[in-house]
Amino acid sequence: MKMPNTNNLDLTIDLSGLCFSWDSHDPLLVIDHFQIKRGERIFIEGPSGSGKSTLLSLIAGVVTPQKGTITINGKLISALNGADRDRFRADHIGFIYQMFNLIPYLSVVENVTLPCRFSSRRREKAAARSSSFEAEAMRLLKSLGLDSVSVINKPANELSVGQQQRVAAARALIGAPELIIADEPTSSLDTEYRKAFIRLLFQECDPNETTLIFVSHDTNLANLFDETIRLADINKI
Repeated sequence: MKMPNTNNLDLTIDLSGLCFSWDSHDPLLVIDHFQIKRGERIFIEGPSGSGKSTLLSLIAGVVTPQKGTITINGKLISALNGADRDRFRADHIGFIYQMFNLIPYLSVVENVTLPCRFSSRRREKAAARSSSFEAEAMRLLKSLGLDSVSVINKPANELSVGQQQRVAAARALIGAPELIIADEPTSSLDTEYRKAFIRLLFQECDPNETTLIFVSHDTNLANLFDETIRLADINKI
């Protein structure tokens, strides 16, 4: 577990005195103090049902804790209202959801460029990387082996599970958000695309010192990351 660091300029994420439970159930997560610095690649492991996905949702501001604070880049996101948390997430966080959360009737390209339509910040950053944010979407899709004409114009609900997972990854990466959160992102990928995915993830994160939080049951991937954290080591439950 990260120890407190007084240099807030280097700090991406700070959880302090956190307690979270679903409805009236017993607490699922109790975390005294947990920090992740800018640019770190963190691998989080733990058994199913231990609260890994819930922790990611808290960091992303999808849900808020009953007690404690969550600060990202100096912004106290746990104190924001729902609309402001949505705006912060759109501008600064790329989230690869375990269930993908693609819009089924939109094409591959339309799904990937969706963050650029919600965030001018990410739209401008994507256009700066390529000639337009649509061109940046194609660059990312090509890196993941999804740039064929027969695929890019398909609606998401006609894709295989593995293809949907790669589209979700490209959507999270577009516009170079400062934080990438990946919840079981390689579970539906074969060995070839799993390696390509990890390479692309690191390749996109490194130049901008993007922080990466990666949750997976595949502990064989853990040695690729800067640090492996067992949820049981930081969760006091």
